[in-house]
Amino acid sequence: MNRPAPAHTLRLLLGDQLNPQHSWFQQVDAQVVYVLMEVRQETDYVLHHAQKILAIFAAMRDLARQLREAGHRVRYVALDDASNRQSIPDNLSALAAHYGAQSVQWQQPDEWRLDAQLQAWASTSGLHCSVVDSEHFLTARDDLATQMHGRRQWLMEHFYRPMRRRYQLLMDAGGKPLGGQWNFDHDNRQSWPGTPPEPADWRPTHDHRALWDMLQRCGVQSLGEPQADAVRWPLNRAEALECLQAFITHALPHFGAYEDAMASQAPRLFHSLLSFALNVKMLHPLEVLQRAEAAYHAGHAPLAAVEGFVRQILGWREYVRGIYWAHMPGYEQRNALGHHLPLPHWFWSGDTRMRCLQLSIRQSLQTAHAHHIQRLMVIGNFALLAGLDPAELHRWYLGIYIDTFEWVELPNTLGMSQRADGGLIATKPYVSSAAYLQRMGDYCQGCAYHPKDKTGPRACPFNALYWDFFARHAETLGSNHRLALVYRQWQKMPPEQQTALQAHAQQVRQQLDSL
Repeated sequence: MNRPAPAHTLRLLLGDQLNPQHSWFQQVDAQVVYVLMEVRQETDYVLHHAQKILAIFAAMRDLARQLREAGHRVRYVALDDASNRQSIPDNLSALAAHYGAQSVQWQQPDEWRLDAQLQAWASTSGLHCSVVDSEHFLTARDDLATQMHGRRQWLMEHFYRPMRRRYQLLMDAGGKPLGGQWNFDHDNRQSWPGTPPEPADWRPTHDHRALWDMLQRCGVQSLGEPQADAVRWPLNRAEALECLQAFITHALPHFGAYEDAMASQAPRLFHSLLSFALNVKMLHPLEVLQRAEAAYHAGHAPLAAVEGFVRQILGWREYVRGIYWAHMPGYEQRNALGHHLPLPHWFWSGDTRMRCLQLSIRQSLQTAHAHHIQRLMVIGNFALLAGLDPAELHRWYLGIYIDTFEWVELPNTLGMSQRADGGLIATKPYVSSAAYLQRMGDYCQGCAYHPKDKTGPRACPFNALYWDFFARHAETLGSNHRLALVYRQWQKMPPEQQTALQAHAQQVRQQLDSL
């Protein structure tokens, strides 16, 4: 075998670092080899959705193509390469020896496990190792911890307003928020009446059956539908920009009003579906935010819609990353409410008679995506009320959604959704009875259970579970002023009604698999 031309530096690109505009690529250097690798380490650490593996690998291959066309040296290690050690550190050691490289560089990883793994390898490799910024986020890892130092609760609102000021987004000349208020949540909670219609799916279609065949030959396990002949996700920056423009044009004007709505015949509604492109860094958050702001100034989208979108990216996305890095390692083990029930089998099939969960989980398995209300107020709500194990739920969320990487998913699941962090993020549990689900969409229509029944054979499980949750956790939650009304309602119930609700809830919790 011919030896390759030597290179003094290897630069590692992880599967969620697919930004072709990174400053690394401004100059071509024959002494630098860019390394991308498909490894079992990353396919197997959790059970991933098939589309997630396909899309990330396909996007990595596309970036490798772009870099080569720009004149850069690239070493792409495919999953089935004979020389693949199936581990990032082991491959780096082998490639450094192969090229005679003395230096290895990487961009700051966004997951704690990879950050720790690479640092541990660097300490023993004997090579000169260095880390650079990914040039993606609008805050440093420790910005939130610094800002929130000394506070008992790290509320997003205390972070969001300074971020608006810092980046001068939706601000007037006097330093005040446009429209005279920071938050337009109250305008963004409408159910969808069926009009305006859901826009046509603007995402590209890719045929990656050959890649899927390779994954199958290698024995990679996954969940969900691969849809390998029609992968519907942007796989490079050009496609991501087209998706961004399509969202701004066709969906943003209605995004705000219906961002919390659920519709069985319109699973996407007016959501951007940009989170995958953002989280693998094909798009930069600031350019997305500025496009949305420009749509408001052009009179194309109302302020409430644009502010709601800005808050998700400028506020929540950066905020949960700060939570993650401030509380790892160990955050993933938190279980403040002591919930330990295993996930019912229908989490992997959607085969439940509860129509809201059936639709949300089947959609997730089919498309690798669900919007935030499906994740939080259907699946997460049920999990919290039933007392499912938050660590097990975390692994399920981390695997099933195309846009989930641990830095964004873990605080959302353990903190926002399951309150396993003891209320660090959320001022109250995000739970509801069937009434909320019925109000926000049509998921209750045609369900085997009745949303208004609290007990009995046809009662919606959410109802008894809701009251039982607050009864079981009265010691922990009873002093929360935001829950005073809930507990007053509970205390006003006749004892026999309380007993019936708790007995029904206990029956539900014992029969989760058969719901």
